Amino acid sequence: MKKTALVTGAAGGIGFAVVRALLEHGFAVAGMGRHDNLPEAPAGDFLYVLGDVSSAQDRQRFVDAAKARFGRIDALVNVAGIAPRVRRDLLEMTEESYDEVMDVNLKGLLFLTILAANEMIRNEGAQKGCIVNVSSMSAYTSSVNRGEYCISKAGVSMVTQLFADRLAAYGIPVNEIRPGIIATNMTKTVKEKYDALIDGGLLPEKRWGRPEDVAAAVLALCSGSLPYVTGQSIDVDGGFHIRRL
Repeated sequence: MKKTALVTGAAGGIGFAVVRALLEHGFAVAGMGRHDNLPEAPAGDFLYVLGDVSSAQDRQRFVDAAKARFGRIDALVNVAGIAPRVRRDLLEMTEESYDEVMDVNLKGLLFLTILAANEMIRNEGAQKGCIVNVSSMSAYTSSVNRGEYCISKAGVSMVTQLFADRLAAYGIPVNEIRPGIIATNMTKTVKEKYDALIDGGLLPEKRWGRPEDVAAAVLALCSGSLPYVTGQSIDVDGGFHIRRL
């Protein structure tokens, strides 16, 4: 029987790349996103659910739809994330912007993880499932004009640690991937800025990351290739995290 993966943020960017990678490697995939149109029709056993991870009703509907279609949940990949609508200095952050970002990036991720984890615990067999949280290099990198985003991603790191600890007894590894500068719709508005920084040596690997780079790391974790790894953060960032002189 195929393993079934849930993927949020599946309508584009990293999420869609993750969907394609999992489908290509034999997973059945249920994806959720906020947009009607996907970049292309994925080839494979795929279910798309239109919904918003910040909505409790949509989260439950997503899990229920996946269970009804595929019978069980073997993997959860939390990709969905948003940036602030307006980049503001930290001293000018609004509560509305903070709430919106945190509801998607942290609260939605947390409570969807709770739903999926409880489903995995009920799975038969020794390998009950795995969870991968896609956060960001912003989990540890200060950007004072989008503080709410950084705070949300730092929170994802702690969510990863908590669930890795709590679910280890069930054999459910929980890990985090921290993408660096990835070419997606979220970053296209600052392309010139990052082009200049990359050309100037910001990254040891002097190129933009691709969604497929992140998807490859997700696949390694979901495929069971790293069975004794849990609570770990994997940087997919071209070496940005290296402290250099």
